[in-house]
Amino acid sequence: MDSMRRFDPDLLQTLVAVADAGSLSAAAPQLCRSQSAVSEQLRKLEEMCGLRLFSRGKTGATLTPAGERLLIHARKILAMHDIAYQDMQGVLLAGDLRLAITDYFRPSSIAGILKRIRSKYPRLRLHVSIRKSALIEQDAVNGEYDIGLSMRILDGAGQHSSGAADGRIRLRREPLSWVADASLPLEDMQPLPLIVLPSTCSLQQFIVRKLEHHGVRYEVAHSASGVGGLHLALAAGLGVSCLNDSAIPSGVRRLNDEGSFPPLPDVEFSLLPPRPNELPVVTQVREMLAHELL
Repeated sequence: MDSMRRFDPDLLQTLVAVADAGSLSAAAPQLCRSQSAVSEQLRKLEEMCGLRLFSRGKTGATLTPAGERLLIHARKILAMHDIAYQDMQGVLLAGDLRLAITDYFRPSSIAGILKRIRSKYPRLRLHVSIRKSALIEQDAVNGEYDIGLSMRILDGAGQHSSGAADGRIRLRREPLSWVADASLPLEDMQPLPLIVLPSTCSLQQFIVRKLEHHGVRYEVAHSASGVGGLHLALAAGLGVSCLNDSAIPSGVRRLNDEGSFPPLPDVEFSLLPPRPNELPVVTQVREMLAHELL
């Protein structure tokens, strides 16, 4: 019966490949078929539909209106085939994935990262916590999340570059800078107006120790709850702070070569080691993040 006819995924894959490549000859190597075999696949598909799907010419193959409609369905059907196969292989998880990310890590990129995870693993429910690195490191032992992305200060005093030896995946290393709004006058500004995060933030503890060690007088001009609030305080010209390179917003100037600011080390971002017996999908998301963020 016609009502029971089904599209052959191989034929739909041929349709998509030719539409994307623009010609049968260009699509043939991608499909590991000869050009004549690709032509025969399209003939079968057109016969099944009872409609022409491509207009063929010297410049290649162009979709007809019917072909454009079928292409939309073909992409969806093939995507569902992939999802079904991956699900049976345990690649997809119908459940929750908990991410803990330091807010110092490329703040403008976090939304894009989450979007890519969602696109590849549509059945995952993402739970994202923006936390201080010290808490991420601490909660790793307790299993509070599945994947953690934290920041370490490479100050040469017990903090060393992480790598494969401890199971971490090193993502990037960035310099720290003293920063302030471009309009903030710093001449004869004593004590230094400092914008800080909560005292639990390891970077804030570090810069306060730096200032005190170098005898730089300061006062807390503003306390923000996170990097987003710190950006607002900088833009308002409330004082000086310290940020890693990718967290420095536009309109803010680096002050490392101005005045008597103490030198600063680099920081390193890394994905924390996996927990024993973690689900395959967690491992795959971690590997995807490592590939995307390196």
